[in-house]
Amino acid sequence: MKICGIDEARRGPVIGPMVISGILIDDSNSAELKKIGVKDSKLLTPKQREALFPKIKKLVENYKVIIISAQEIDSRASVGLNINQLEALKAAEIIKDLKPDIAYVDSPTSPRASKFAEMIRASLPKDLHVDIIAEHKADVNHVEVGAASILSKVTGDEEVEKIRKEIGLDFGSGYPADPITMGFVREHWENKLAKYIRHSWGTIKELEKLKNQKTLEGFG
Repeated sequence: MKICGIDEARRGPVIGPMVISGILIDDSNSAELKKIGVKDSKLLTPKQREALFPKIKKLVENYKVIIISAQEIDSRASVGLNINQLEALKAAEIIKDLKPDIAYVDSPTSPRASKFAEMIRASLPKDLHVDIIAEHKADVNHVEVGAASILSKVTGDEEVEKIRKEIGLDFGSGYPADPITMGFVREHWENKLAKYIRHSWGTIKELEKLKNQKTLEGFG
C-alpha cells in the first residue's frame, strides 16, 4: 500500500512564502523513516532537520514540495480563497501527482479536523480513489507526515534565507508578534519590498485602515 504524508510550514508569518510538501512511501518501508530519526519537524533541531532532508528524499518513492509565495497567497485571498482552502487546494495537487492509496494530512481546521479532508476531496477528480485522513497532530502521529513536515520546514527556512540575502535587511522571524518583523512591515509594505509581505493578513489591513484615516483627516 502506498502511503502519502502531507504537511505545511510557515502558515502564520506576514513575510515570505508558505510551503506544503508530500512524500510517497510503501507502507512496508515506513519503519525506515523512524529508523533514521524522522519525527515532527518541531521536535528536531535545525541541524537535525537539515541532515534528514536529503535522507528522506532518497528513501521515499516520490515527493513534491510546493512553495506558495506571499503574492500568490494574496491573489488567492483577493478572489475569496482563505488560507485553509488554499492549503487544501495544494494538498489535492500533491495527491494528484503522487497517487497514493491513503493520505495522512495535518489538519489546520478546528475543531473538526475531518472537514479539511472534505476540502481536499472537493478538489480531486471523482475517479481518483484515495483515502484521505486529516488529523490534528498528524505530524506527531504519523511518521510519513513528520517526513513531509521536515521537507516543508527546511525548504521554508531556505526560502527565507534567500529573501534575507536578496534584500540585505533584517526582518526578524517574519511573524506578526516579532517587533523587528513589524518594524520592517511598517517601513516597506508599500515599496518594492512589498512583494515579500502578505497583504491579505490582518496586520496589513490595520496599516491600510490607519493610512485611510490619516488621508481622511487630511481632507477634514
